[in-house]
Amino acid sequence: MTTTQLSFFKYQGTGNDFVMVDDRANQFDAANHQLVHRLCDRRRGIGADGLILLRLHPEYDFEMVYFNADGHLGSMCGNGGRCTVAFARQVGVIDATARFLAADGPHEASIDADGTVHLRMQDVAGQEEVAAHDGVFLNTGSPHLVRFLPAESLAAFNVFAEGRAVRYGALYADKGTNVNFVEEPSAPDAPWQVRTYERGVEDETQSCGTGVTAVALAASRRGASSPVHLRTPGGDLRVGFQSHPDGSFTDIYLSGPATRVFDGTIEIA
Repeated sequence: MTTTQLSFFKYQGTGNDFVMVDDRANQFDAANHQLVHRLCDRRRGIGADGLILLRLHPEYDFEMVYFNADGHLGSMCGNGGRCTVAFARQVGVIDATARFLAADGPHEASIDADGTVHLRMQDVAGQEEVAAHDGVFLNTGSPHLVRFLPAESLAAFNVFAEGRAVRYGALYADKGTNVNFVEEPSAPDAPWQVRTYERGVEDETQSCGTGVTAVALAASRRGASSPVHLRTPGGDLRVGFQSHPDGSFTDIYLSGPATRVFDGTIEIA
C-alpha cells in the first residue's frame, strides 16, 4: 500500500478544535470521508471537532472548506472560520483583514494585535418559536435550537442526552439541528452561560461559534444588548449585531481568540 505524509496544523477557538490543512495546491481528497473521520478521531488520529481545508479562490482571499468530525462536509462553523482566518495569516495568505468564502457564502474578518478574530456572520432573518422544545430556532449559517434553562441548572444539565434527543427527534428528522442550552446572567455584568450539542460531532463541544451567535440573537429578545458576552466551557466570546423591528439581524460579528496548538505530519494511505 502506498502512503504519503500529510502536513497539518491544529488550531482551537475557545476549545473548539480543528485540523487545518493548507490545500492551496488542491491535493486533498475531499471525497474521502473515512480519511477525514480518522484524522478527527481522538484515539486513532490527530483528534478534532472538525477538519478545514484552506483553498484558493479567484474572487476571494481564500475558501474555507469545512468537514464535521464524522467526515462529511458541514455547514458554516463560526469558531472554525475564526481559526481559518488566523491560519491564513500564519501561512501568508492575508495580513490583518480577510474576505473569504465558506459553505454559507462570503464572510469578512479582521485580526487585532492581541490575536482576537472578528468574524462577520451572515444576516439572520429572524427566529422561530419552537413550543415543542420550549425554545427558539435560528439559522446562523448552521441550524440552532436555543433553549433557556432555569437559574443554576446548566452545570448539572445532561447536554449529551437532551441534545441528542432533540437532534434526532421527529421535529428535525430531516437534517438534524445543533442544540444550545443557556442560563441567563446572574448579574448585569455577568456573561450568558452556554453549552452546545453539535450535530456532526454528535456530542457536546467546548464551544460553538454559530451556536453562541444564535444564543446572542435569541437573548436580545430577553433584554441582552449588543455586544453580548457569552461564556462556554472552552472560554468567552462576544457577539455584536444590529437588531431590527421586523425581527431580523444584520452586522453580526463573532469575536474571540483563535490559537495555534501544534503542527506535524501524519501518514495516510
